[in-house]
Amino acid sequence: MTLAAETHGFLSPTGVEIAFLLVGLVTFGAALVTVTTRQLVHAALWLVVTLGGLAVEYLLLTAEFIAWVQVLIYVGSVVVLLLFGLMLTKAPIGRSPDADSGNRWAALAVALTAAAALVWVVVDAFRTTWIDLDGPAAGSTKVTGESLFQNWVLPFEALSVLLLAALVGAIVLSRRAKANATQAGAAVDRARADRTDTAATAAEPGKDGVR
Repeated sequence: MTLAAETHGFLSPTGVEIAFLLVGLVTFGAALVTVTTRQLVHAALWLVVTLGGLAVEYLLLTAEFIAWVQVLIYVGSVVVLLLFGLMLTKAPIGRSPDADSGNRWAALAVALTAAAALVWVVVDAFRTTWIDLDGPAAGSTKVTGESLFQNWVLPFEALSVLLLAALVGAIVLSRRAKANATQAGAAVDRARADRTDTAATAAEPGKDGVR
């Protein structure tokens, strides 16, 4: 334990720690709304709130560089890519009953397992570490960049490939939907033409009888 851990504990939190807890609760609530709402556009907007809350948390942890990277990459790029995907697939603006695939319990089990694993890893890694939120900034751009592109370069590249695959998938789905709409329109036109020809054929004997 450091000196900061000895001066105050959990029963005497500082203002920064209280702000960290409140922002964390807001971020957690926004994340829950993101995965539970049936309106896809609202889910994207709540995702902005979630990612913005994480950026604020990084700022409170004196990690300014990571906070701005969070804003520039995730809020400024990932969410924009998600919105482009929604527009390309012509997602409905209102409630979408098709947003629920029926695998809610399986998804909930996977989410709880991933959350438990993440909490366990974080607690095990920082069990005896105390971060003084009132102190000076502990990280620098050089140290953060070296750690990111040396130790975490594979997950970073895997995420970029995943985002590229999502964009390509959105384009493929939009073209398929457009092709289906074109085929449906052609089928409707053919049906109308057939009905017109049938009506004209049925009317011809009447005309001859009149003559």
